[in-house]
Amino acid sequence: MRGSSGGGDSLFSYVPLEKRIPADHPLRAIRRLADAALAKLNQRFEELYSSTGRPSI
Repeated sequence: MRGSSGGGDSLFSYVPLEKRIPADHPLRAIRRLADAALAKLNQRFEELYSSTGRPSI
């Protein structure tokens, strides 16, 4: 790129998402519910997916 290379560090964040969301935030409870629901559906998802992978186009 042309020009000065300073200032690009603020473009990226290296803080994990888990540290950004407070422990008592409502999204954490919603995530637990969603994870539990998806875990119950896991067997059904396995049946829907091909065991050989995606067919060639």
